[in-house]
Amino acid sequence: MKNFKILLVEDEKQMTIFIELELKHEGYEVDIAYDGREALNKVDSTEYNLILLDIMIPKLNGVEVCRRIRQFSNVPIVMLTAKSDITDKVLGLDAGANDYITKPFAIEELLARIRVHERSAMLKNNDKLIKVKDIVLDNKKHQVWRAGKLIELTKKEYDLLEMLLINKNIVLTREKLIEEVWGYDYSGDTNVVDVFIRYLRSKIDDDFQEKLISTIRGVGYVIKEN
Repeated sequence: MKNFKILLVEDEKQMTIFIELELKHEGYEVDIAYDGREALNKVDSTEYNLILLDIMIPKLNGVEVCRRIRQFSNVPIVMLTAKSDITDKVLGLDAGANDYITKPFAIEELLARIRVHERSAMLKNNDKLIKVKDIVLDNKKHQVWRAGKLIELTKKEYDLLEMLLINKNIVLTREKLIEEVWGYDYSGDTNVVDVFIRYLRSKIDDDFQEKLISTIRGVGYVIKEN
């Protein structure tokens, strides 16, 4: 189970059931609120990592709920709306929402948006520095060091290494790395991951006795701490 708790605020029961099942299948903890006042009560009493907030909900609409939450919390908020009117999107963002997604949406797109916020939370929790063995990734300076040696990386190489370090000891598939580094809408060949892993190895592994990046045949790649 991921240590990432989501509050879903949605009054359409079938939609709620569907989204909740998908989120739990992905390993997220999920709470449900069916109206604006219930949502505010839950946010006041529970710490969440993300709120999925529908605009058209009873008692208090999503924009007002968002505005009130922003008076005491900076929790990321993704607005859910059936309306495509730009005015609703602007109102939500002006009220303090971080992102929005318009219904009907593909669940894959919603999950991709959630992963962006999950990754951002992981980076904040790492307090700018990610250390595994003798490699250090400094998010503040956007630099990578191994055994005291500065390693020059391109942006994609840096992002790829960052994902592997954040998920140390977890094997990441090519598909997962594509989603996180290249974006969920990337339509190119997944072999691009193998190409960039080769580039990355040439810079952080080739000049060192211990090799950090391991290939798990038929699955993907991992950096192991032990």
